[in-house]
Amino acid sequence: MTLICVDAGNTNVNFGIFKKNKIIKKFTIPTKKLTFSGIRRKIGKTQVDEVIISSVVPGANKILGESLRLLSGKPPFVLGKNLAVPVKNLYRYPRQVGQDRLVNAYAGIKLFGAPLIIVDLGTAITFDVISKNREYLGGLILPGLNISLRALSRETALLPRVKLRPPRELIGRDTANSMLSGIVCGSSVLIDGVIKKIKNKLGASTPAIGTGGDIKLISRYCTKLDGIDPDLTIKGLNFIYRDTFKISA
Repeated sequence: MTLICVDAGNTNVNFGIFKKNKIIKKFTIPTKKLTFSGIRRKIGKTQVDEVIISSVVPGANKILGESLRLLSGKPPFVLGKNLAVPVKNLYRYPRQVGQDRLVNAYAGIKLFGAPLIIVDLGTAITFDVISKNREYLGGLILPGLNISLRALSRETALLPRVKLRPPRELIGRDTANSMLSGIVCGSSVLIDGVIKKIKNKLGASTPAIGTGGDIKLISRYCTKLDGIDPDLTIKGLNFIYRDTFKISA
């Protein structure tokens, strides 16, 4: 049985094709460029048996649902619509939590145990906190690296548009590298500081795991992350589908 796991975010839609718990193929399509032909071309000749979707972009849901229904011959499972993440959600207003954050929590519990801190660097930077009892407690939301860079350019008269990349030095000697160092090095210090504060509440031995599209860039500057898994969300979708329907094949 082949399962396609889809994580639709504000910047990118990430696809993972699984057989059992093994990723046999993965690819990314920018959310603004999502089309049926693009999805079909990327999937290629791979057989599509089932589909599970986590989305925080309502505008992407229709094209994803219709495209993947045509490819699989059946409606996809959509978290929050016809499938739930099996984790206890202690958010004050549970419906406000993005499905991707609950998926990350479930995947983190499966892979790393609890308590746990998950730091996701995507369009936004999110911290998600799981208790020792495997409950989703809540977290923090901050502007992502690219959002911060664009805001500097957009809201100032003289700062240029800069593409996100590792800074050349800590003390920038030109405007572009000063901006990159401020965003990348400054964000790494922020991430380390927040992790430390959360560990003070949950216990010093609580692991902090990083994920998301920008995690490989930022992780080299952080000292408090205990590991990274860029594929945490699509792995979580695979776990949720197989655990919900008790599928081993």
